[in-house]
Amino acid sequence: LLRHPGMIIHPPMLYLGFVSFVIPFAFAIASLVTGRSDDRWIRITRRWTLWAWLFLSLGLILGGRWAYDVLGWGGYWGWDPVEIAALLPWLVGTPFLHSVMIQEKRGMLKRWNMVLIILTYDSMILGTFLTRSGVLSSVHAFAQSAIGPLFFIFIGFTLLVSIYLLAIRWESLRSESVMTSLISRESLFLVNNMLFLSIFAICFWGIIYPLVSEVFTGQKVTLGPPYYEAATGPLWLALLLLMGIAPLSAWGASTVRSLGRNIWKPGLISVVVAGLVPVFISNKISVILTVWFCALVTSVTFFEFVRAASARHKRTGENFFQALFNVTGRNRRRYGGYIIHFGVVLMAVGILGLEVFQTETQGSLPVGGELTLGDYTMHYQSLAVFDTPDNRNVARAVVEVYKDGRFVRELYPRRDYFYDSQQSMTIPGLRSTLEDDFYVILVDWQEITTQNATFKVYHNPLVNWLWLGSLVFIFGTLVAAWPEKEGRTVEKAVPYAAKNV
Repeated sequence: LLRHPGMIIHPPMLYLGFVSFVIPFAFAIASLVTGRSDDRWIRITRRWTLWAWLFLSLGLILGGRWAYDVLGWGGYWGWDPVEIAALLPWLVGTPFLHSVMIQEKRGMLKRWNMVLIILTYDSMILGTFLTRSGVLSSVHAFAQSAIGPLFFIFIGFTLLVSIYLLAIRWESLRSESVMTSLISRESLFLVNNMLFLSIFAICFWGIIYPLVSEVFTGQKVTLGPPYYEAATGPLWLALLLLMGIAPLSAWGASTVRSLGRNIWKPGLISVVVAGLVPVFISNKISVILTVWFCALVTSVTFFEFVRAASARHKRTGENFFQALFNVTGRNRRRYGGYIIHFGVVLMAVGILGLEVFQTETQGSLPVGGELTLGDYTMHYQSLAVFDTPDNRNVARAVVEVYKDGRFVRELYPRRDYFYDSQQSMTIPGLRSTLEDDFYVILVDWQEITTQNATFKVYHNPLVNWLWLGSLVFIFGTLVAAWPEKEGRTVEKAVPYAAKNV
């Protein structure tokens, strides 16, 4: 199961994300110990936080790709307890990334940011505890280790000490200003924080509920994907909507008129796109809302880039694309964030395609038999069973795939049995385009004649937009985190600043 390029990189990326978040946590605790109430610790650790978030995001994405390619169930995320344990720090680290901007620009949410970074750190330790203690059953859990109880003690120790330090410095962490508008940038960022923490609370309850139920009822009851999808789905949609509105609001004070003046063009485009959804795609309300909000975020992102590049073009005489490149380079954090938002839109399209429009079928076929799913027809050609030099027994089928009666590809789904470990592994046959994936799994076959074989087939529309969006997402994070030219002086000052903190 681990012989996959994604799995080679997935654990180190998660590990780097976990470890890198220790840096902002350490500086936050140091500021509490020394009684500093300014935002110097945030400025010093800003890039550490971005890189930690990048590594953690990349680790989660690679884990999803590994599951899609290797586990043979046609999906990328199963709401497994250990998957959720890795997601928890991301769900707190992401609002932390947003709310620190409020402290930098407005001197607000100082207490809140301390709470978020403490939660992020302890969520990382909790994830380690869950994977090493054996308290949860999971396909991702490592072997049970005696270090589990020590991790549990460490979680309690760090949490209690952090809360104590925050409590004694509580009064000195007062905000320097107040929110004066419900639709200001900082107000919308705070709503963003609440939505992320709501998802965090839902996921946290989902992974500890089996333990709670076992303590009180004697039975370990597990909450499955329907619980998570029903509880978090509306919250993810609300976050998507905020991504379209928040960039157009102003810091400090924002009025309905000013926000309306900024949003009416992208809003009109998004409404038109959403209006076409029932005609050409689906009349499900979840699909209409998702496409509407995705169109809004895309339109806002496009208008923001065009507006900034046009202004620079008029001011400097540079051609449009050079102006676009330069304006992005001069404010990488802001425009890198816009690129991240666009990546999230592409990912949302891929998730929508798989979650709403995925279809599947299964059948036992003789040689020459066929299986139909939507516009696709699969013809079973042959199956060979043989041993390999690396001590595997391989059952490899050959199938031809036709779409609308036209041959498109030959696929080779197979099942590998490893003699040494006495374990088998399913390798799907995959025909992949931006439009959809045709995903074939060899389920079973007749050992003697190999004349009949059972196949499970998935049709996954738009799933590759998820992987494409992931690349855009990572690129945007790199743009936001990449050092600026004038940042060299700041970087040299970090050791001295760190010593002062």
